[in-house]
Amino acid sequence: MLLVSKGLMAQKVKMVSTTETERWVKSKKDIKIIDSNAEADIVVYTDSILQVVDGFGGSFNELGYTALQVLPEEGRKEVMEALFSEDGCDFTMCRLPLGASDYALSYYSSNDVPEDFGMRDFNIDRDRFILIPYIKEALKIQPNLKLWASPWSPPAWMKVNEHYSARSGDWNDRPQGNRMTPGAEIFNNATGFKMQERYLKAYALYFSKFVQQYKEAGVPLWAIMPQNEVAYAPNWPACTWRPEDMAYFISKFLGPKFEEDKLSTEIWLGTINAGNPDYVRTILDNKDAAKYLSGVGFQWGGSKSIPTITKEYPSYKFMQTENKCGEQENNWSSLQVSWETLVHYTNSGSGSYMYWNMILDETGMSSWGWPQNSMIVIDKNTKEVTFTDEFYLFKHVSHFVKPGDHLLKSSTGKNHIAYKSKDGSTVILVNNPDNESKTINIKIGIKTILAQLKATSINTILVSK
Repeated sequence: MLLVSKGLMAQKVKMVSTTETERWVKSKKDIKIIDSNAEADIVVYTDSILQVVDGFGGSFNELGYTALQVLPEEGRKEVMEALFSEDGCDFTMCRLPLGASDYALSYYSSNDVPEDFGMRDFNIDRDRFILIPYIKEALKIQPNLKLWASPWSPPAWMKVNEHYSARSGDWNDRPQGNRMTPGAEIFNNATGFKMQERYLKAYALYFSKFVQQYKEAGVPLWAIMPQNEVAYAPNWPACTWRPEDMAYFISKFLGPKFEEDKLSTEIWLGTINAGNPDYVRTILDNKDAAKYLSGVGFQWGGSKSIPTITKEYPSYKFMQTENKCGEQENNWSSLQVSWETLVHYTNSGSGSYMYWNMILDETGMSSWGWPQNSMIVIDKNTKEVTFTDEFYLFKHVSHFVKPGDHLLKSSTGKNHIAYKSKDGSTVILVNNPDNESKTINIKIGIKTILAQLKATSINTILVSK
């Protein structure tokens, strides 16, 4: 509920709130706000416009599509509309893996023929049966969906250990690890890619063919990032890169190949999970590499480096590429973690924000034994569909905040963010993490509202122009 201070009525205000037990509750009537000089708990500076919003979304993965298929057609449609329709989350930007991710059904790439440097046997045939149908269902609802891709691993024959993973065994007590030849593990301080010219040239061709074949299949890619989690060596598909080697690949092979093939798909640096900003600096300070890059994508592990990089390299765009995965809690504590990450990355200059798995089954289990969170859980036995707390958190943002809107400067604090819509209205997200309801005073320009927040709630306040 929203209250107003005394005086002449002016702009209209609406509010939507969510708690663990009450989902997406709209205020019963429009409330008006007025001029006030009262001291504010939150101040929104409507004339101080910050970075543009590029989009919100999540990732398409094979296990998500597999979970979705247990539902009848009407059920699948309802789930996809909840994510992509105007009445739902209205996601406008999403990610897909280039080859196997940890939420693929198994290891694979688009060319598993050793030493096929000319990419004669390159194909996206597996994706035509799994990922592409999944994506096309989203495109039916959201035809302007911006899509970007990144590999977890190059084809195994391009890696120095000739294995999709970087590490052997049941890493971090995950029970479905892999085995490889003793001594073949690749850790964070080494580049896992074979840095010979013939492999680098072939890998650039691999990316180009992926972009071209996806476009021919009716799924154009807006951007690619050369490597998921550049500084992490788990026992699922992965490949670490030293920054000097990544800069060399981009500057001498990937960038020139995209230029030669006249591809409009952007190249972004990412996904960065290195906390030390020197990783990104090394690449962006390489002018030959930097000229091909449109932006930088930071995975949640890169949270310590994004504030520095956005200040030092303001000409680039920035993205949060992967929300924290969780351990299949799928509860309000997961929402609070995601809220903190959302606020941190947004206030650090990110213009887009990606959830990880949008849909999983009731186990949440990856093919390598890690159960994780998802926005939607589909029980393959009962066919029950559950929209988790994090689904509603992201709906509270993406349903109201659209590409082309802007972040607004606001007073310091970890429980609010504010945006200016293209139509001139103001959108304010407020988190109340406390177990008690409370009333806060929000000053928006010269106007003031008193917002009553339910206990442990996420709230979106919309102030008309």
